[in-house]
This record gives sequence, structure tokens and C-alpha cells, in this order.
Amino acid sequence: MTDAPLPDRDFVADAQARFDALANYQVTLKSTSAGAEPVEVLYGYRKPGLVRMDFIRPHAGATLIYSPASGKVKLWPFGFGTFPMLMLSPDSRMIQGPQGHRIDRSDIGALLANVRALQQHGDTQVVGAETIGMHRTSHVIVTGKTGHVEAGVSRYELWFDVSHGLPVKVASEGASREPIETVLMEDLRIDVPGSQLRPFG
Repeated sequence: MTDAPLPDRDFVADAQARFDALANYQVTLKSTSAGAEPVEVLYGYRKPGLVRMDFIRPHAGATLIYSPASGKVKLWPFGFGTFPMLMLSPDSRMIQGPQGHRIDRSDIGALLANVRALQQHGDTQVVGAETIGMHRTSHVIVTGKTGHVEAGVSRYELWFDVSHGLPVKVASEGASREPIETVLMEDLRIDVPGSQLRPFG
């Protein structure tokens, strides 16, 4: 459902400013991509770059935690705090996503940096106001000029929640306009109290 056109503003820059101001967030990520099994993860982020991923599917129960201080990822294959625990590099293929995503570049800030870089070598279109689930959103498309890609992406479609300004859905395409991935961000909570934030180590 598309409503009246929105003002011509830089929703990506607004989202970046909102991300820069937050201390942490938790969200359920649901990712689908061609030829790969759907992925669902409870995702937590805390500045200056701590990441926790608790897998719902596939690999149900597995937990990854990345610390920028050590530059390493802890993997608990059978649940946080259980045996065994493996220490891995973020570029280990064992823990990369179907599209080669790395845990140390998985947060909303990293996504927005890629989108903004593509903006600088392409066009941005504000499509209009749309409803995604229970969210009122602003639908924006960023398309790189012919031959230009960022992190393998030539076109992003983003839906920014009108209440907090961050994306709640992102779809990406490659240089040949083939779909790469669609990610839904459900139950996003920003600046979660420490007592309610899942631990990062």
C-alpha cells in the first residue's frame, strides 16, 4: 500500500544520525535469499561494536559473540555458555552468512555506510509512505550508476520506520539486478536497559 508522496529528504542520512545517537539495540532479523535456507536470528548490538547473534534457524541454539576489543568471535554451537566454545576470526567461512556477510560488519551502521557510499555514485528515489507489518514507513530506493556496486550491491530498497527513523526492511540487488537478499527487522528495541540486554561475553 502506497500513500501520498513524502518530502524529498535524505532518509539515509537521518537514519545514520539516529544510529550514531543510540547506545545499543536488539532486533529479530529474518533473512531470505535465492538458493539459501531462510535465516532467523536474535541480534544484539552495543557500542563500540559488540555483536551477539542467537540463531533460531538454521543452527538453532548456536550463539556468536563478536568483540572489537579482541577482534575475535566466540562461537557456542549448542548454546551460550555450553561446551564447546570456539574462538574464530570474523572472516572465517564457518561463520559467514550465505551472502558472505561478516559479523563484524553486520550492524545497521555498516549497512547505512554501504547505502550512503552507493548514494554518492548513483540516484536516490523517495517512493512514498508504505505500511510494513505494523510499521508506517518511508520507502526509499538507492541505485548505483551502471557498473558501480558497494559490497556487491548495486541497488537497495529500504523502508524506514517513521517513528524511530531506522530501517525495518531492506532488499538488495546485484549488478545484473538479480535479487540478493531481503531482510526484515522485527521487534526492534533501541537503547535497551542493561538489565534487559543479553550479555556480550
